[in-house]
Amino acid sequence: MLAEPFNWHPGMWNMLIVAMCLALLGCLQAQELQGHVSIILLGATGDLAKKYLWQGLFQLYLDEAGRGHSFSFHGAALTAPKQGQELMAKALESLSCPKDMAPSHCAEHKDQFLQLSRYRQLKTAEDYQALNKDIEAQLQHAGLREAGRIFYFSVPPFAYEDIARNINSSCRPGPGTWLRVVLEKPFGHDHFSAQQLATELGTFFQEEEMYRVDHYLGKQAVAQILPFRDQNRKALGSLWNRQHVERVEIVMKETVDAEGRTSFYEEYGVIRDVLQNHLTEVLTLVAMELPHNVSSAEAVLRHKLQVFQALRGLQRGSAIVGQYQSYSEQVRRELQKPDSFHSLTPTFAAVLVHIDNLRWEGVPFILMSGKALDERVGYARILFKNQACCVQSEKHWAAAQSQCLPRQLVFHIGHGDLGSPAVLVSRNLFRPSLPSSWKEMEGPPGLRLFGSPLSDYYAYSPVQERDAHSVLLSHIFHGRKDSFITTENLLASWDFWTPLLESLAHKAPRLYPGGAENGRLLDFEFSSGRLFFSQQQPEQLVPGPGPAPMPSDFQVLRAKYRESPLVSAWSEELISKLANDIEATAVRAVRRFGQFHLALSGGSSPVALFQQLATAHYGFPWAHTHLWLVDERCVPLSDPESNFQGLQAHLLQHVRIPYYNIHPMPVHLQQRLCAEEDQGAQIYAREISALVANSSFDLVLLGMGADGHTASLFPQSPTGLDGEQLVVLTTSPSQPHRRMSLSLPLINRAKKVAVLVMGRMKREITTLVSRVGHEPKKWPISGVLPHSGQLVWYMDYDAFLG
Repeated sequence: MLAEPFNWHPGMWNMLIVAMCLALLGCLQAQELQGHVSIILLGATGDLAKKYLWQGLFQLYLDEAGRGHSFSFHGAALTAPKQGQELMAKALESLSCPKDMAPSHCAEHKDQFLQLSRYRQLKTAEDYQALNKDIEAQLQHAGLREAGRIFYFSVPPFAYEDIARNINSSCRPGPGTWLRVVLEKPFGHDHFSAQQLATELGTFFQEEEMYRVDHYLGKQAVAQILPFRDQNRKALGSLWNRQHVERVEIVMKETVDAEGRTSFYEEYGVIRDVLQNHLTEVLTLVAMELPHNVSSAEAVLRHKLQVFQALRGLQRGSAIVGQYQSYSEQVRRELQKPDSFHSLTPTFAAVLVHIDNLRWEGVPFILMSGKALDERVGYARILFKNQACCVQSEKHWAAAQSQCLPRQLVFHIGHGDLGSPAVLVSRNLFRPSLPSSWKEMEGPPGLRLFGSPLSDYYAYSPVQERDAHSVLLSHIFHGRKDSFITTENLLASWDFWTPLLESLAHKAPRLYPGGAENGRLLDFEFSSGRLFFSQQQPEQLVPGPGPAPMPSDFQVLRAKYRESPLVSAWSEELISKLANDIEATAVRAVRRFGQFHLALSGGSSPVALFQQLATAHYGFPWAHTHLWLVDERCVPLSDPESNFQGLQAHLLQHVRIPYYNIHPMPVHLQQRLCAEEDQGAQIYAREISALVANSSFDLVLLGMGADGHTASLFPQSPTGLDGEQLVVLTTSPSQPHRRMSLSLPLINRAKKVAVLVMGRMKREITTLVSRVGHEPKKWPISGVLPHSGQLVWYMDYDAFLG
């Protein structure tokens, strides 16, 4: 009896074809990965290599050696061969195997790894040439195909350039292979030095060849942030935004101090050492828009860069800093400093960060780290808003149901009471989904974390804990770039942090005793875009029998300047005072007349004021405010040189002001800039006359240039100093030369004029103008005197006292 022919369903054919394609693709990928890999560890006898890197390389060997790859490991340093070999052998003695590996197998693998590892001195160009010849000879002798080479730079950055030059000239693998160069932080000291270093390395290596390591990205809880967000998209989709997130805390606390490392710490401090890199990277993973494919390195890196582009600039008031009391003594001892030396390097810092985009506008991100604190722990905590009111008493609240209990998601990076990496999700949020490499965990009885018992969380920990460097070495081997810092992202980070670092360079940190004795001394609060210590006390510049006075201890000074009221203070207090005065003037004007007309100058001095008004004055009557410009450069409004562009970047985009109440100067008409025949000045004058009663602004904010100019009214130029014109075209001695400006007669019609003068560079002109009479043609600022209004000078101590 003949069997009936088997009838293939069209869907089965499709399934068979897909399976065959997948199998073929797998074979091709395996073939692509197979080959010999040479790994050269530079700085092979250093602390990092001994503590982490050799163990990480051994783990890489255990993971990959059975998959068709062959390896050779070259430990390299400047040390002479005999001594170097002894030091490296000592470092390799501590290699360990996974707990589930049989001792006999472990011994066998360790023996194989040791046979593949050798030390060599890499000091001269000839040494690198010899290394290259040895690798090629080994390949030829064993008949191996070379897959690629990894050079791991576990050396100080000053050595990078020479090593990079030698690798590029002598040690590049041949065609059809890859080169991967691994770089350890620090990647510069500020934006300028980071740019210099990046440029140097860029002359020797392609961007895709460089892997900048931030070991925090290899921490299992940190590496889980994006996969967790991706796997729980549905649950988090409606929660991950400013409507539901109260704040985000990203923290790394240490109990150890900087003893033995003060030479490094004096140069970098806690912000450069931890916040600029580790904590900022965690911030980007939490805040970035989630790509459709989180496995795409290109998409992940692009979305991280978008976070940097949305970060609001930091001010000095965005941060608080501290220093444990014995630090200066340690520096004096280790660096042979005189007894009178007292360091200003912070060992503790907290920074308030805001992200100006639709998802995160208004949500505070708090980054905090320090040494000599009460515990060692790291975490990223997302605290959700709680708008529930529960009628029953707390004893009836069920963890999985009650919305009155705290709602939080915590990526517990390590250490602390929990003692291991973990992901914690409040049971009243949602039950999370995690990969099979994570398991539900139970902690010790009675353990409380972030204000709640552990039983109030869905808690997960890795099935197998792995060291961060081990994870990252695996990613380097497989060419996964998303776990590393690109040049573009590095420079974006330094661009964000450098202004704050410069502003804090001479700020005395709050001293704290260290450990449990800190008590509440470092507790802090945040309000109106600023951080401040909860316990206010005069800060001490140097230890002594009594507290030394600090700038913040001085009261705002009120006096007279050119027969008009003068307000003088340190820059931060001055800006705060001026912002408060402007708000008070605005509130009075709106109460009396229903609107407030404010004319603002451009330049660098008012930037801090704009930021203060944008972030700390929620009672400002923006809906009834008209904004005008005092002067404008003859450039398109979108040009970075434009005063309006500065106003837009630092103020307008952050406040709710009707667009029809914003009045930029018409410098760009008929595709021309400040052409007389376009009558831009006359157009602006007519607009002022139509909207501002009696053409009298409620408040005009001016500055004073080092040559005595104000607005865009310049010495030795009569334009705009008298006459009937309200708005004029002028010529500046500096580029761009053409300007549009309110005239002096129009400025003097104002109800109030505030002149803001800041910085030591203004000290000379401040002294000079204090002595001159009414000479506007020589010193235009001397012509500012409102006919029936008030003139108030606002000067910081640098400008007023020098």
